[in-house]
Amino acid sequence: MTTNQVTKENDEFELKETCVNNSEVKKPWTANLVYAFMGILFGIVFVKAEIVSWFRIQEMFRFESFHMYGVIGTAVVVGIISVFIIKKYNLKTADGEKVVIVPKTFNKGQIIGGLIFGLGWAITGACPGPLFAQIGSGFTVISITFLSAVAGTWVYGYFQDKLPH
Repeated sequence: MTTNQVTKENDEFELKETCVNNSEVKKPWTANLVYAFMGILFGIVFVKAEIVSWFRIQEMFRFESFHMYGVIGTAVVVGIISVFIIKKYNLKTADGEKVVIVPKTFNKGQIIGGLIFGLGWAITGACPGPLFAQIGSGFTVISITFLSAVAGTWVYGYFQDKLPH
């Protein structure tokens, strides 16, 4: 789905196309059960591979083990190869929609945000991605981290328009 925006710069009009990552294919709510199953399976793999282990995360930040660096490095390489293949072969989604990868612009807020994210990750031993897997594994103390992540998301959403770009 794309929308067009007209902007005026230096008395010249420029048409910009903005891509929105929303599927135009409408499916019944039961189609989400596949994603729920895949999420559960993904969580089990994360638990078995000790990727959600706060101890492994602490080891990584203390430079005591290569385990997490190997996992993250492998994910980066797989991501790079996947994006290359998607672009090269103009792949479509399972629903036949074109995959659009919009170029991103860099700003200094990404460095600040990354530092805050990394600090929180190091202190809590929890990345937001596997929070549910950690809670499901019985690490109920991670509920505090989950609530903090929700609060942080709300605060960012509230102040997003006021932050420097």
